[in-house]
Amino acid sequence: MLSLQRFIQSAMSEWMRGGGPQSDIVISSRVRIARNLAGLPFPMLATASQSEEVVRRIEEAFQEEKEQPYFRDAELIRMDTLNDLQKRVLVEKHLISPHLAEESRHGAVILSGNEAVSIMINEEDHLRIQCLFPGFQLKQAWQLADHIDDTLEHHLSYAFDEHCGFLTSCPTNVGTAIRASVMLHLPALAMTQQLNRLFQAIAQVGLAVRGIYGEGSEALGNLYQVSNQVTLGQKEEEIIDNLVSVVGQIIDQEQSARRRLLESSPIQLEDRVHRSYGILAHARVMDSKEAMHRLSDVRLGIDLGLIKGVSATVLNELMVMTQPGFLQQYAGQRLDSGERDIRRAVLIRERLAIEHNDEN
Repeated sequence: MLSLQRFIQSAMSEWMRGGGPQSDIVISSRVRIARNLAGLPFPMLATASQSEEVVRRIEEAFQEEKEQPYFRDAELIRMDTLNDLQKRVLVEKHLISPHLAEESRHGAVILSGNEAVSIMINEEDHLRIQCLFPGFQLKQAWQLADHIDDTLEHHLSYAFDEHCGFLTSCPTNVGTAIRASVMLHLPALAMTQQLNRLFQAIAQVGLAVRGIYGEGSEALGNLYQVSNQVTLGQKEEEIIDNLVSVVGQIIDQEQSARRRLLESSPIQLEDRVHRSYGILAHARVMDSKEAMHRLSDVRLGIDLGLIKGVSATVLNELMVMTQPGFLQQYAGQRLDSGERDIRRAVLIRERLAIEHNDEN
């Protein structure tokens, strides 16, 4: 088995390394653009030969633009060359969707070397261009996704309607076909029970709040994805600007809630984050929900300066690496639920010990 340090070095995506503006609250910023090739049925209706034709055309366009900086060290990976565990790891790193991993026929993904760019092929649509940046960099993610879209369009003819805009498999994506989202860590708003009110207000301005892996997924570790719902009737820049504005207000509210917690109950807050750190550093069994809950507490403690000598990046890593796919990849074998709980506790203890030794 690889040492934990070597495994981390090879397993980390750029967004997991942290950094970026306001990374104490915004974990990552992502923009996805859906496109379909003109003259071919959408993936759910395509025959095997038509799906293969989609992969061939997109691969040719990708190879024509291989000298672009974001494609230079990228590669096309077909889903049928990956086992279930490898696909699950890509989902846990947010590089492909669960739909591409589990349901797509003739699916593939083009992944850049730093994993900031992933282009899913034959997912719900022929093309899903995704750019994923650390911190609050939504405009930068949009600019890169838009540039890649323009680059590929030089070689591909997209399904487009003058009245409706870009045509997509799901009617909710028709128009700009853009889905922009920001993953936020909101522990103080959760502790002060302000999330329900906040989420109701967000819904009223045409945005959606989802769990850690998007639609239908559970919110774990106080992590929430806020994204646009409307794709029709607005320009792309308006969608991005609206989301940037609303996320800016959420950041202000989370910062305000953190200050109030520090002022009103500092000892209780300090006890909570140190108690969670102690459990993470010493537990022998840890299920995924408890791990995310404790990691959220410790991440808050680091951001508020209550815990020293542990970087927030470690928590970004552990929030992904304690997921089932990663645990089994690191173990090099399939693990049942009980075995994963033991392995998760070991991984967290070892990772925190590395951080402690580096500090000394």
